[in-house]
Amino acid sequence: MTSGKINVTVENIFPLIKKFLYSDHEIFLRELISNATDATLKLKHLTTIGETNVEYGDPIIEVKIDKENKKLHIIDQGLGMTKDEVEKYINQVAFSGAEEFLEKYKDSAKDTGIIGHFGLGFYSAFMVADKVEIFTKSFKDEPAAHWTCDGSPEYTLEACDKTDRGTEIVLHIAEDSLDFLEDYKIRELLVKYNKFMPVAIKFGTHEEGEGDDKVLVDTIINNPSPAWTKQPADLNDEDYKNFYRELYPTQFEEPLFHIHLNVDYPFNLTGILYFPKLSADLQMQKDKIQLYQNQVFVTDNVEGIVPDFLTMLKGVIDSPDIPLNVSRSYLQADGNVKKISNYITRKVADKLKSLFNENREDFESKWNDIKIVLEYGMLSEEKFYEKANSFVLYPTVEDKFYTLEELKEATKDNQTDKDGNLVILYASNKDAQHSYIAAAKDKGYQVVLLDSPIVSHLIQKLESDNEKMTFVRVDADHINNLIKKDETEISRLSEDEQKSLQDIVENIVPKDKYTVKLEAMDSTAEPFIITQPEFMRRMKEMSQSGGGGMFGMGNFPEMYNLVVNTNSPLASNIIGNTDEATRTESIKQAMDLAKLSQGLLKGEELTAFVKRNFNNLK
Repeated sequence: MTSGKINVTVENIFPLIKKFLYSDHEIFLRELISNATDATLKLKHLTTIGETNVEYGDPIIEVKIDKENKKLHIIDQGLGMTKDEVEKYINQVAFSGAEEFLEKYKDSAKDTGIIGHFGLGFYSAFMVADKVEIFTKSFKDEPAAHWTCDGSPEYTLEACDKTDRGTEIVLHIAEDSLDFLEDYKIRELLVKYNKFMPVAIKFGTHEEGEGDDKVLVDTIINNPSPAWTKQPADLNDEDYKNFYRELYPTQFEEPLFHIHLNVDYPFNLTGILYFPKLSADLQMQKDKIQLYQNQVFVTDNVEGIVPDFLTMLKGVIDSPDIPLNVSRSYLQADGNVKKISNYITRKVADKLKSLFNENREDFESKWNDIKIVLEYGMLSEEKFYEKANSFVLYPTVEDKFYTLEELKEATKDNQTDKDGNLVILYASNKDAQHSYIAAAKDKGYQVVLLDSPIVSHLIQKLESDNEKMTFVRVDADHINNLIKKDETEISRLSEDEQKSLQDIVENIVPKDKYTVKLEAMDSTAEPFIITQPEFMRRMKEMSQSGGGGMFGMGNFPEMYNLVVNTNSPLASNIIGNTDEATRTESIKQAMDLAKLSQGLLKGEELTAFVKRNFNNLK
């Protein structure tokens, strides 16, 4: 037997590992399983290239709990180590950065990247164990070795009688970490971090069969060959759906479609992304994509790796070019990460265009479930925006779908303003704006439905990139400036009558909120219509969704236009009625009805309106 000191320059390194990484101490199992996997796959490689003639067989990694003796065993059938290799890889810790470690982390207990950064994967065992043993037998024809360490730099190394190839690590679990002797806890960690490791992981047994035919079989925790590791040509739609169910066993709705990622230059990346049906709470949709490194789970916070607008998707990304311990500062500094993000953006855009071209009808049927992701992408990723115009849709209130170029073509002859700008009319709420939509349709106008929460920002961008085109909400004042192919309505009132009508209405309507405008419309149209100045309404919407704060304009006044139809019977009655009380009551009633149609009649005004109308029924 030999003994000695582990070659580190700072004697209290083990207490520091435990102290400073305690908040993330569960990763010890991930690190040890990863080491066992590496040892197994390295042996497979050596047998494949003919450097050894040992029988590779069908190796597994086994995790066992010995609760009575407070031990946790991790057993592999990989390369194993000779005594000299234990000295080299375990005792001679390449830790020239120990002093840097002490200085950098002496005041911090939050950084989870220490172990991966300093190459201390095996020593993560001391976060939960006060003693660690290694029993190992190399694939080479050399004696087995037994290494023991109690969490200090002191160790012992001696021969042992292990006869089967591979390594068994025994953790003597510390008193403050006894929860790691519970089956549920270990199973939870194995499923979280090692669910798709490339070597089968056994944890316990279960019964199969019935009656006398019941037998105990090994319980394999993981799927060593998940769908993303295969070629797209080897998978069908059902395979992708089955993998989605494997990833999200509590998710009952099927994904809308998937995108298989597979690139090996200038970086390595594989994965599968799924477009799910999105709920109203978009924040709840985030952090559903799982990041892996060589099939080892890293995190489900993929900010910086996946473009922000795609973080509402689900699925898996696996890249060996991203370290196991991802930090925000790493992501910001690493050039490969930006390349990965750009690749994913391009791949998603290409897939969407392909789906649109191959089956437009199916794409249209899914539009409402994916539009918020795509619209957000147009705002946040310029490269995506450049490609999106060929497949992003603008549905009308009658469920007819146009691309932007198709929409321009459909409206160019009938929806221009006095300055020659093409005006795209849109509704944000079909029910609330029903009367305005009906009036626009009666005039032969197309009305598209843009009802996402970011529509104000999106149309600003579309207008800036499309000269002589403007978006106007169907209940806005600009709709009155549209020029139709046919003749516009002519007012039946003389100029003097129109001036008198305007004076009468302005004397009753609150000047601080309403600007009275006269317009000659069809006699069957509403006599009073409330619209909002397009600019004021849009700026108010942007401020409410976060855009206005940039300009220090968070609170906008409530300003509206009251459009009076000079060809309505009410306009003629107002002019012809000499009884001021009756005339005033008619104007207030019409004004309340116009406010009611816009959802502006509330509180005391609404109560008084209802009471007044019930009284009129007597």
